Amino acid sequence: MTMERKQNSDKNILLKRLLLSLAILIFIRVGTFIPVPGINHGHLAFYIQRHSITKSLVSTFSGDDTFVIGLFTLNIFPYINASILMQLLISLIPSLSKLQKESGSEGRRTITRITRIITLIWSFIQSFSIAFYLKRALFNWNLILATEIIIWLTTGAMIILWLSELITEYGLGNGPSLLIYTNIVSSLPNLGQKLISENLTNLNVLSIASIIILFFSAIFGIVLLQEGARIIPLISSRQLNQTGPTFLDLPKNNYIPLRFNQAGVMPIILTTAVLVIPNYVSNLGLLPVLTLPAVIKSSKLLYWISYFILILVFSSFYSTIVLNPNDISNELQKMAVSIPGIRPGIATTFYLKRVMQRVTFLGAIMLAILATLPNLIETILHISNFNGLGTTSLLILVGVVLDISREIRSILLSNIYNDMFN
Repeated sequence: MTMERKQNSDKNILLKRLLLSLAILIFIRVGTFIPVPGINHGHLAFYIQRHSITKSLVSTFSGDDTFVIGLFTLNIFPYINASILMQLLISLIPSLSKLQKESGSEGRRTITRITRIITLIWSFIQSFSIAFYLKRALFNWNLILATEIIIWLTTGAMIILWLSELITEYGLGNGPSLLIYTNIVSSLPNLGQKLISENLTNLNVLSIASIIILFFSAIFGIVLLQEGARIIPLISSRQLNQTGPTFLDLPKNNYIPLRFNQAGVMPIILTTAVLVIPNYVSNLGLLPVLTLPAVIKSSKLLYWISYFILILVFSSFYSTIVLNPNDISNELQKMAVSIPGIRPGIATTFYLKRVMQRVTFLGAIMLAILATLPNLIETILHISNFNGLGTTSLLILVGVVLDISREIRSILLSNIYNDMFN
């Protein structure tokens, strides 16, 4: 009976967390379609259909050619941008880095407060940009309407941030990741419809089979990239002083996992920004003498080479921000823990740096190959819109599923330990 009660208790905890997360996600999804008062969406739809750049931008955000300026239009994106900016500031400003490393929980709370303030500022900037961009699309536009749009969108973004933190703390999964996951999944039906309608004549049994094989190969590669790691064993000073055990008898659970993909999807995002922003600037006519974007755009091979190289560069750069070998070496030295066969201090730092460079390089090559795979499929099989489900989306989808499975496992294990010691 005790085992049955424990299993029922575990199921109840998981069910409550799951229902809370689902309820918040549904509420956010519904709030996205609550229109901001005063906006004539008929005028907005007419403007979108007549301007290709705006139509492409709307398709990127909503997955369709229709767009509603709603309460939660900004979604979690201001917080994502603020988090990225905060990580860069921590790596560049020594006082913030010291605050994060040496101030414990109080330092983390301070970093969180600063991130929230940056999110508020970023939300205001994005709301301001949208409000004044709508001036060309709405006939009834005025400063009062623009102020209302800014207040609505900024408030909605901060509500989204609060709800995402509720999911992270009391629900199942990471709140911001789940919101991005929901946005990607919600766009899949429209993407599938476009793939079928626009490529019906090009699709045959061989091409469909090739797409399925490449798709599952990409999923396998992404799981390997997300879960693959170089294991570095550790040994404490107390274990070194023991005369009985040898190196082969060391505990197997004392190690540092250096993952292949420490940077996540950030290298792809930064690479896309570098390659896309010059084209937009050139299209706006601000830099008419800029010929490099046109050259890159006209040559797919040159674009892929640039894409590949930039992912390698940004992967190496961002991995050093996420994981600093010098910090790891100092922490190991403080805990009187060392790597077998490597002297503590500078030797450990150089060893970790060398291993990280190799692991990061291997992971960056895998990420670059997976990132260019949709473009390769489009070119070989002559399929359009396949790039809509790119490597970034697949990385997020697979990563969220893996994170949720790990969280479920940790909840079950923690309940088992609590029952054993209570």
